[in-house]
Amino acid sequence: MPRRFTRWAATFAAACALTTAFAAPAAAGGVADHPVRTTGCGRPAGFPAGVTTTRHVTSGGLDREYTVHLPARYDPHRPYPLVLSFHGHKRTSQYQEELSGFSALDAIAVYPQGLIGTDGESAWTGAPYSAAADDVLFTSDLLNALQRTLCVDAGRIFAAGKSNGGGFVGVLACRLAGRIAAFAPVSGAFYPQGGACDPSRPVPVLDFHGTADTTIPYTGNPAKGLPAIPDWLAAWSTRDGCRPDPVSWTPVAGVVAEKWLGCDRHSALEHYRVEGAGHVWPSTRPNNDSATPTVIDATPVIWRFFRAHPLR
Repeated sequence: MPRRFTRWAATFAAACALTTAFAAPAAAGGVADHPVRTTGCGRPAGFPAGVTTTRHVTSGGLDREYTVHLPARYDPHRPYPLVLSFHGHKRTSQYQEELSGFSALDAIAVYPQGLIGTDGESAWTGAPYSAAADDVLFTSDLLNALQRTLCVDAGRIFAAGKSNGGGFVGVLACRLAGRIAAFAPVSGAFYPQGGACDPSRPVPVLDFHGTADTTIPYTGNPAKGLPAIPDWLAAWSTRDGCRPDPVSWTPVAGVVAEKWLGCDRHSALEHYRVEGAGHVWPSTRPNNDSATPTVIDATPVIWRFFRAHPLR
């Protein structure tokens, strides 16, 4: 048997074993902050691959909407990574799909839709203007539904988001650390309404933020309770047991990357400070956020980080 096929077979078998070895889903109505066994492998997806479709799930007694994109060559017998991508305040799942571009990956890309908040606009738990619904429960229930119907690699579930969606990713890192492998907020709005942060394990976190962001300032906004980004990162370095002072480098001109070393239990903490960038999802091409490109593309950096940090 060719060596390359042998390696592939071993990798596939390990993924299948991981996907089936986890615990059963939590009872209805509860948040499952632990790995959950996927039962959707070998089943027809029930909707076409290669296109984005709108689906619904009931959570907390509410009908919740999301869009999902399967790879064009989706194989129901192969476990896939799953990326949750959360939109910002006032935005939609469709907007977030176009902005983040995770549908181009060989992964199951999922774009949840936030509920209308107190200001009449869509939002996520953790912001002062969000609806009263529990979006952490929604995320858990959504993952339960997806793992029942799709071949999800339970050890490679990831979460990214922009602005209020990025802030919510921060909330998920605090409250679903046992189930989601790694987290990547972009221009995150880390309001105090997100609550106390006591994750069930040290977690991998990758953060992007522009120094010229006037919506969620890099230096913070005390009037709104928004921390300075360096302070938010320092808190995560403590939670993850990292050394306090990061090493830094310049991946491209105009970007300072930082990485904290010595983090506990396979966790990680990295930050990309994009000099002069505003409240954007960094992209070297014009996107929904801005007609002015930045000097770095956030999505491939996030994907590399995710791939390097499965749930362990």
